[in-house]
Amino acid sequence: MREKSRFFCGECGYETGKWLGRCPGCGAWNTFCEKPVHKKGSYRKKTAETQQAVPLMEGESEDYEERFSSSFGELDRVLGGGIVPGSVSLLGGAPGIGKSTLLLQLANAVAKEYGTVLYVSGEESHKQVKMRARRLKASSLRLYFLAETDLLEICRVIEELSPVLVIIDSIQTTFHPELPMHPGSVGQLRECTAEIVRLAKLHGTACFLVGHVTKEGVLAGPKVLEHMVDVVLSFDGDRHQNLRLLRGTKNRFGATDEMAVFAMEETGLQQVDNPSAFFLAERAKGVPGSVVVAAVEGTRPVLVEIQALVCSTAFGSPRRVATGVDYNRMVLAAAVLEKRLGYALANQDIYVNAVGGLKVVEPAVDLGISLALASSYRNRPVDQDTVALGEVGLTGEVRGISSMEQRLKEVVRLGFKRVLVPISSIELQDRYQSIELKGVRTVQDALDHAI
Repeated sequence: MREKSRFFCGECGYETGKWLGRCPGCGAWNTFCEKPVHKKGSYRKKTAETQQAVPLMEGESEDYEERFSSSFGELDRVLGGGIVPGSVSLLGGAPGIGKSTLLLQLANAVAKEYGTVLYVSGEESHKQVKMRARRLKASSLRLYFLAETDLLEICRVIEELSPVLVIIDSIQTTFHPELPMHPGSVGQLRECTAEIVRLAKLHGTACFLVGHVTKEGVLAGPKVLEHMVDVVLSFDGDRHQNLRLLRGTKNRFGATDEMAVFAMEETGLQQVDNPSAFFLAERAKGVPGSVVVAAVEGTRPVLVEIQALVCSTAFGSPRRVATGVDYNRMVLAAAVLEKRLGYALANQDIYVNAVGGLKVVEPAVDLGISLALASSYRNRPVDQDTVALGEVGLTGEVRGISSMEQRLKEVVRLGFKRVLVPISSIELQDRYQSIELKGVRTVQDALDHAI
């Protein structure tokens, strides 16, 4: 008798009874693969205790469970205040970005402070991880290591040790021996993650899963993988520089707009407590095309230098290049300068860069981009002690922005003297006597004050 099979999309996990060229779920082409169907529940381990439905508000009125610290203040903030017992977090990032380094440092710190931690690796041997641990000075005796890819064996060791934290590096290498699919396939990823989530909730063990990413930079595997876990973290940065940025894209226990900044050093990842000073450390003074703006990442204001270069094109079609800023907002700023202020930018190459590798895409940096473009075009520097804040409209007006007081506090802390703000924010001058607020209605007003 022929074994029954189904077709699964390799991108989103969409299931169908026949092969399709285009996935109805995610729209990807040629992603369906045929997999044998296993009887549902034939391999799943049954729990001894049965669960009963109870009234939602029954019991003590306390929070879910008390969090415990990761020892990284930056990571704790992204997680919403610390690690929640029983939570499952998925950490994704490009190869070589530092995922294993971060989690090994985390494992060592938690083991020293709270108890047994299990680090499971399906990609590296005991000797390889031990070499990294020596370099990172991860010497806790309560940190256990297991080189295993068999899910059932991993679950057995977890139940024996009862650790407070489990790290699995990576989920793509883990496989269920009773499923006739290769590791990393849609079925294996879905079932292995479901079993790990079940075990974490049952025993109250926090778990971190390392996930591979595709060449487009998104997490590999079906999208259902991200729905199953509690927290999804993205770890990125230029692997040829020492700056690393950690962001939360999903968090059931906190906000998803927080960002943590790390620096990769010889002894491991070091958290950057003052990102503004870090991004402005090598800023050149008195150079045309350089403007400082105050961006907000989650609850943290960060001062960033915006650089622009405007030069005559050597080709028929001028280039427009944006790095770290929204390309569409850069084009909008250039169009406003040309139409409203008469700047002849149609035959100019335009390059705009947010220094330090940080991506600032909020409208609050529009005025900074406009000033940087005008400064480079006129070859006149913007005052080095000036910060520009404001959104630019299509008519050239400067609009108000959110979190203005948070931004101004960071400006004061870094020692800047003057801030260009929308006219609606000039009322804050009484609260910030140490800096001069210049209210501007249009981009032309800002240029008259800054250049």
